[in-house]
Amino acid sequence: MKEKLKVLFVSAEVAPFATVGGLSQVSYFLPKALMKKGVEIKVFLPKYGTIDEKKFPLKMVIKGLKVPIGRGANLICNLKSLKQKKNEPEVFFLENMEYYEKRANVYGYKDDHIRFALLSRGVLEFLKTNNHWRPEVIHGNDWQTGYLINDLRTKYKKRPHFKKMATILTIHNLRNQGPSDYRFASPLNFDSGKGKLMDFFAKNFKKQNPLKRGIIYADLVNTVSETYSREMMTPEYGEGLDELLREVRTKVFGVLNGLDYLEFNPAEDKIIKENFSVSTLAKRVINKIDLQKEFGLTNNEKIPLISFCSRFDSQKGIDLIEEILPRLLAELDFQFVAMGSGSSRYRTFFEKLKKDFPDKVGVYLQSNWSLPRKIFAGSDLLLLPSKFEPGGIVVVEGMRYGAVPLVRKTGGLSDIVTPFDIESNSGTGFVFGKYDSFILGVTIVRALEVYKMKKIWRQLVRRCLLEDFSWEKVADKYLDLYQRAINFRKKALFKKSKIMREIKYQ
Repeated sequence: MKEKLKVLFVSAEVAPFATVGGLSQVSYFLPKALMKKGVEIKVFLPKYGTIDEKKFPLKMVIKGLKVPIGRGANLICNLKSLKQKKNEPEVFFLENMEYYEKRANVYGYKDDHIRFALLSRGVLEFLKTNNHWRPEVIHGNDWQTGYLINDLRTKYKKRPHFKKMATILTIHNLRNQGPSDYRFASPLNFDSGKGKLMDFFAKNFKKQNPLKRGIIYADLVNTVSETYSREMMTPEYGEGLDELLREVRTKVFGVLNGLDYLEFNPAEDKIIKENFSVSTLAKRVINKIDLQKEFGLTNNEKIPLISFCSRFDSQKGIDLIEEILPRLLAELDFQFVAMGSGSSRYRTFFEKLKKDFPDKVGVYLQSNWSLPRKIFAGSDLLLLPSKFEPGGIVVVEGMRYGAVPLVRKTGGLSDIVTPFDIESNSGTGFVFGKYDSFILGVTIVRALEVYKMKKIWRQLVRRCLLEDFSWEKVADKYLDLYQRAINFRKKALFKKSKIMREIKYQ
């Protein structure tokens, strides 16, 4: 009988224990989907102070784990684990009072480089002491695990069972490379990525780029859409790493994130007002009226309702919305709902928009885990005109609830949305190319005109509902990537062994 593939999945955030952005959802749903495919997978993250042990009864696995930080010094940690339901992986938590438990947030501290270097090295020290379970693949996520992949191939490279462990690094957003902005580093502070990792408390440790190092040392690198995997090799999207990514392009892949179709199911979701499906699409309008009531808008199912539900960040194209939306609202009959948190500048814009158009605009300017589904289920159009967008999972969620996407052709949005064509009556949304507020305005007007064609609009909504972005499909693609990473590692070891033999007999 073939042994199960063993994978250790390492992430800075994992739902429901620590949730900041989309990474936490990927870190929850992907391991579950891989388990269904027969993978023996375990998950590893820090034990933040917000994790309630009354709610999640953790078991002590290692007390007093010594994690080396340089110059013979150690940080003392504990390792705890949580056995979840049968269909959910075991989760390990690295516990440290100073760097995790005393912190109110997951990110945003001046010593984040130390906090996540500690996580990375804590993983390796755990694997050193654990003789019962050894992964064939270590799957790291974003810059926080770049230290782990770097250490595995340098500081810990002499350990025989570590040599065989394949590594894959998933980049969820190339802009986030670590605690510094490495794009503008001076020549004196430039990190080639190939020098030795400094001690944790060294003055210049923060200036070493963990994402670059992860890319260099990983057996395989992937990002969260096929289009973005190509875009990030260009100067426009490469965030200073495009040249490196072009050099290692043979090991760079793209896999679009998925959606849990049982968790996100408008036919059974208790959060939304009225359940519906493709066969009962007429019921969806009840959710629209409910959304209008929620935001104090005129209750009228005939008025098109556009929504924006995302982080308030310049990446998301809010600059374009800021330039064009007030003019459109002044001239056209539609409603607009915005939900999110982030930049105070954009919060101010949406607040003013609500003040200027009180009957047409509704805003909710903070995070909320359940409200997005009500917005998706009640919106006619979901707006995301991003400057760049690695994944775009919010659009997949919106389509699942029948919100027709209106997006810019970039990154994952290009892979998710098929442009609507009125002649063939095909496609799943409205797509524009140039990052320009006028072009966005034209696209919105076009969508509003198509909305008046009720039969065509219903067919468009049906196509959105019928799209399949399930994690089961995504898991198959990751299984392929894991096998590729294992093969890359074997080839690397064989090549090194051959070189060593040739040196020996010279």
